[in-house]
Amino acid sequence: MGDIEENDALPKNKPSTEKDVSDELELRMKKYLRGESANLEVLKDKKLKGQLAAKEQLYGKSAQAAAKAEKWLMPSEGGYLEAEGLEKTWRIKQETIAHEVDISGSRKQYDIILPELGPYTLDFTSSGRYMAVGGRKGHIGIVDMINLSLIRELQVRETVRDVVFLHNELFFAAAQKRYPYIYNREGTELHCLKEHGPVLRLQFLKNHFLLATINKFGQLRYQDVTMGSMVGNFRTGVGRTNVMQVNPFNGVVSLGHSAGTVTMWKPTSSAPLVKMLCHHGPVSALAFHSNGHLMATAGKDKKVKLWDLRKYEVLQTLPGHANTLDFSQKGLLSCGNGSLIQVLRDVSGTQNYSRYMTHSMVKGYQVEKLVFRPYEDVLGIGHSMGWSSILIPGAGEPNFDSWVANPFETSKQRREKEIRTLLDKLPPETIMLDPSKIGTVKPKGKRPTKKEKEAEIEAAVEATKGKKLKKKTKGRNKPGKMIQKKQDAIARVKRPYMEQKIQEEENVSRKKQKTSVELPKSLQRFARKKASS
Repeated sequence: MGDIEENDALPKNKPSTEKDVSDELELRMKKYLRGESANLEVLKDKKLKGQLAAKEQLYGKSAQAAAKAEKWLMPSEGGYLEAEGLEKTWRIKQETIAHEVDISGSRKQYDIILPELGPYTLDFTSSGRYMAVGGRKGHIGIVDMINLSLIRELQVRETVRDVVFLHNELFFAAAQKRYPYIYNREGTELHCLKEHGPVLRLQFLKNHFLLATINKFGQLRYQDVTMGSMVGNFRTGVGRTNVMQVNPFNGVVSLGHSAGTVTMWKPTSSAPLVKMLCHHGPVSALAFHSNGHLMATAGKDKKVKLWDLRKYEVLQTLPGHANTLDFSQKGLLSCGNGSLIQVLRDVSGTQNYSRYMTHSMVKGYQVEKLVFRPYEDVLGIGHSMGWSSILIPGAGEPNFDSWVANPFETSKQRREKEIRTLLDKLPPETIMLDPSKIGTVKPKGKRPTKKEKEAEIEAAVEATKGKKLKKKTKGRNKPGKMIQKKQDAIARVKRPYMEQKIQEEENVSRKKQKTSVELPKSLQRFARKKASS
């Protein structure tokens, strides 16, 4: 019990020959290659062929260097719980796991009991080092998760519905009773965002530096925290909701509604990009996989559904109810309802989730929010009596990239990273369902020729002439009336083509017209004079 199962389908023993080493490196290289290499034999331009061949060679070298770094330099490997015989992993208790891990791992398993200030909501920084907690009765705090020390706590003396970190641990936002507020690390109030109103949920888009809020009137707002300007302000039109989540792949904000629908929004569109019916009842929770293609929803109809966002189809339907959902970096799905927590795992890699671990809180504790801590096998739990932390083997990415998220960064590194991320800030227009289209050229549509338009009109007229008219009652079926009806039908068919033709002619004449611009007095003597009649 408590053994570690290897995460990759690679040989566990050290290779003994050079052939084994090269085979293992080729297997690892497949993760880093940019698809299959292009077929350059069909190209006739020798210069272009040479340039593309050099690029392909560079891609191969970079993939090989990444595979070697993963094999020899990665400090640790991820693993999952492995059961022996008839044993089930979901029967393994947290007490058993605590006895098997080292001292530093057992310290990550704790309970903070504050019954008079709950229920609590949580949020982690992108590096996983700092955690912000917010109690419904006004208690807000920031905790250093490595030292397990309290950095700052404050009592705002009003309802706190949600907390979220901004681009780093120096600033965080809290959704309070009347307005959302922004505080710094020392607990000093910096801004009061009165335009947002009584906010229920907060989300921060770190690549775009946008703070997204949804208030109790169903208004979705986007605010740029660098310039302070309001980027978007929309009425959703489907009522109040407190289910809100951001897709980390494309930055699209999704809302779950009481009618069982999920809508997806971007700050440059007043209408939802997608509106999909997910449940036959109110949507209670929403979560996105880190790859952006998998969405999990939970509804009051006691179903948890997994959706493929590339086809907008249901992949799997699981029985059960959940008030909160969250995906880990390695794809584990946590579901919380009442005092029971379930963690699901895709064992086969085919998006077929099954029960991996379970954990029962003390009777009477009501789970408010579940959040996986980045780069750690830890699940943070905010509940009605405080907050807790449990160990989930295989949940976090075992190796962090210090250029992306460094839990041990110094103040100098943090300042440099802040400047770099501000320079790389993406405009709101880059938020779309398929961000891979950014930078591509839109193909120009082929315009139909004059002959093709005439042939299309003739075909439509012939189809109208061949259509038989219904026989009417006596007196309404005369030949004159029948001819008039056929002529009206032909005119209706021709009308869109004629309107389009008139519009094109107007556009051409408008371009030909010379707009008269009144020049200043100093330049009027250079203007071309009109010929006198």
